[in-house]
Amino acid sequence: MPKMKSNRSAAKRFKRTGTGKVKRAQAYGRHHLGVKNRKRKRRLHSSAIAKSTEQRQLARLLPYGA
Repeated sequence: MPKMKSNRSAAKRFKRTGTGKVKRAQAYGRHHLGVKNRKRKRRLHSSAIAKSTEQRQLARLLPYGA
């Protein structure tokens, strides 16, 4: 049986942690930055964990962990 292909757009956006959770970037950090305060913009630098409801969908997109 041939290898499964990872979804390349998802592979560039998500990484799997050592415990198997999926790490993602924060949203809302690109536009209208003059409106947001410094603390909020600094917090948007950090990564976040994808919701547990999205885990099954991401597992199909990233069969080999990415």
